[in-house]
This record gives sequence, C-alpha cells and structure tokens, in this order.
Amino acid sequence: MEWFTQLLSEDELYFWEAWIGEWFFYFSLAFLLIELLILGFKKRLGWNLLGDTVSNFITLVGFLLIAVAFFGIYIGSLYWVYEHFSIAQLAMSPWSIALAILLADFIYYWEHRFMHRVGFAWATHTVHHSSPHFNISVAYRFGPLDGILPLFFHLPMAMLGFNPFVILFAETMVQLYQTALHTEVVKKFPRWFEAVMNTPSHHRVHHGANPQYIDKNYAGILIIWDKLFGTFEVEKEKVIYGITKPLNSVNPVKVFFHGIWKLLRQIFNAGSLSEALGYVFMPPDWQPKAREKTQRSSATS
Repeated sequence: MEWFTQLLSEDELYFWEAWIGEWFFYFSLAFLLIELLILGFKKRLGWNLLGDTVSNFITLVGFLLIAVAFFGIYIGSLYWVYEHFSIAQLAMSPWSIALAILLADFIYYWEHRFMHRVGFAWATHTVHHSSPHFNISVAYRFGPLDGILPLFFHLPMAMLGFNPFVILFAETMVQLYQTALHTEVVKKFPRWFEAVMNTPSHHRVHHGANPQYIDKNYAGILIIWDKLFGTFEVEKEKVIYGITKPLNSVNPVKVFFHGIWKLLRQIFNAGSLSEALGYVFMPPDWQPKAREKTQRSSATS
C-alpha cells in the first residue's frame, strides 16, 4: 500500500510516459508485421493495403509536427488553469494517477462523441475513419487538428487539481489502449471482459460504415460509457470499414487534408452565414432546409 501513496515528480512521470509510449510503438510495429504476414498468407495483402499503411504513418508525421508546434500552448494552458483556477492541487501519486486515467477515459468518450457529431471536429477526425482497412497502423492515422481539440476537454481536469503532467500521462494511457484495439486478429474476449472493457470487436463496430454501426462505441478503455449513454452496438454482421462516401485514395496529402478541404468548400459555397455556420457546428450529415426539400422532391419524383 505504501507504493500507492508514494509521491512522484514531473520528471519521473514524464520518463514513464515516454518509456511506455516508445516501447508500445515498437510493439505496434511488430504486431503490424504479424498482421501483414497473416493477410499475405490469406492472399489478402494487396498494393492498396500497403499504400494505405504507408499513408497512415505519413499522417502520423503531419499530426506530430502540428502537435509539437502547438505543445507549448497546450501545456501552458493546462498549467495556467492549474495554477490559477484549480480548486485543489492533488499530489502526484499512483492513486491520483489511476483516478486521472478513469476520468480521462470518461472525458475521452465525450470528446470522441463531439468529434463525430460536430462539423469542424469531424473534418479532422474523418481522416482516422477514412481507411477501408483495419489494422494497427490505422490507429496512427490522424487528422490535422486531432492533437489540438482534446485540450478543451482536459482543461476541467486541471481545474479539479490534476497536475498537467498527470493529465498528459492519463490521456496517453487512454490513447495507447485505443491503439491496441485496431486489429482483426483478435476476435472476441471472454464475455465478462467484453461486457466491461472496450475490445477490438467493439472498436471494429466504431469503424464501420454499416448503417447500424455509425456513431456507435465511442469508448476509450471502458465500454460501460457507451452502455450508459445509449451508443453501444454489438458486432454482428461483417463490418464495412471506412466512411459513407469512400475516399478511394492512398495519397497521404489527400488523406490528411480531405476533411478540412471538404468543410472549406461547404463554407465557401454556402448560401448564407447561417448555412456556413451550420456546416461548422452541426453534425456532419446536416443539410440546409432548402437542400433537404430539394432532395425529398427529387426522391419522390
């Protein structure tokens, strides 16, 4: 029990975060090789999949460059709220870190749901969902703003008194768990595990373009959030991966920017300010009323 109350420094926590993240990345690369070998054995390994895999890691580079450029503002904002608006300043111990991970997981559910249901957020998050394949490399397929938007969801943790390094560590642990879910190699875990934890089966549903799978299973670590808030769906029929209007490209530039570019085109072509704001803030399937009427008329004619 003494270990759980042992205090940690920011340097120690940063060391553990970097060490875990580095070795997990090596594990991911090794696991990806296994996935590709299995697909090759099944004669399902084609140039499109290989090109998609390479494109995934190129988007990772773009994401990291933007995230690093923004990191000073990110950590500075957390520290500013932590120093001036926190109701307490919690000690950095394994207990507080475990609590932070649980809270970060709950926040991740709502952050993830926001990314799907708000136009400008989906414009960046659609990159992650645009792959028609599903392997661990897809976990590293990021959009331009994916490293920036989470800040606004984690500021409340700083207000509650969690040290910014604890917040970053907790956020990283949730993301690493999420990364491991991107695979078809693992089919199902025991029923008790599937009932509580997010699993590859649950996350395959989340990446499905099947009508019954869209906007389901937002969870990070615990699937119970989806069950509590009505967004849970079981994997039944075969998952069709990707977005409803397939991208059909492995060009990393197109992959990385296609969502933002689509949103900018919608804003530029909008007939009014309210329509432009609708594309920015409404769900990605939103249409102006005039266009909805036109679509209904053409469908019934």
